[in-house]
Amino acid sequence: MSDPTASTDPTNDKPANDTSTNDKPTNDEIADGTPPATAPAARPDGPRPEPLRFFGTTWVGHDGGYGLRRAGVAAGSLAAAVAGALVLRFAYEGLAIASVGGFVNGLLVVMFAVCTAIAFQRTWEGFVRRPADPAREEALRSLKAVGFVGSLLAYFVRSLVEAPGEKLARAEYEAARARHEKRRTTRTGNPAARKKRPRR
Repeated sequence: MSDPTASTDPTNDKPANDTSTNDKPTNDEIADGTPPATAPAARPDGPRPEPLRFFGTTWVGHDGGYGLRRAGVAAGSLAAAVAGALVLRFAYEGLAIASVGGFVNGLLVVMFAVCTAIAFQRTWEGFVRRPADPAREEALRSLKAVGFVGSLLAYFVRSLVEAPGEKLARAEYEAARARHEKRRTTRTGNPAARKKRPRR
């Protein structure tokens, strides 16, 4: 004979170790705003600043050792420029010893001086604006390599004022943020203005 006190509720047939309902967020998690374990990570909204060489994104708030980085870049570029000038001097002295002729010596001096000036100018302009003709900039790469002392001097002088390329990166970053804010304001706008017009 069956026990009359036994429960006939079908919900009691569920195994005791059933955890199918444990995957849902609890009331406490919903109350305190804690996302479920399976919720995807939120992505940062808005444009991101462009990292600069030797500085990363420290130029945005001038933190993370920004001043020390500027001092290091200035000292390093100046030391490299001096070392490069000494190498060029030794090469010139080697040509003088070889007695290749005054015309060749003078031609080499003019060539290195012109390449150094071009390298300084193109590197300096690259700190404040994007090249209008990338193909031409690519063609001048060999001249900039020959006049590498000029590029190093441009880094040194610019580092005394700001991180090389900071002015351009900040202008582009602020313009991108302004465009992003404008688009977001346009999307959100006034809720009353987004109501559908009544059909005639």
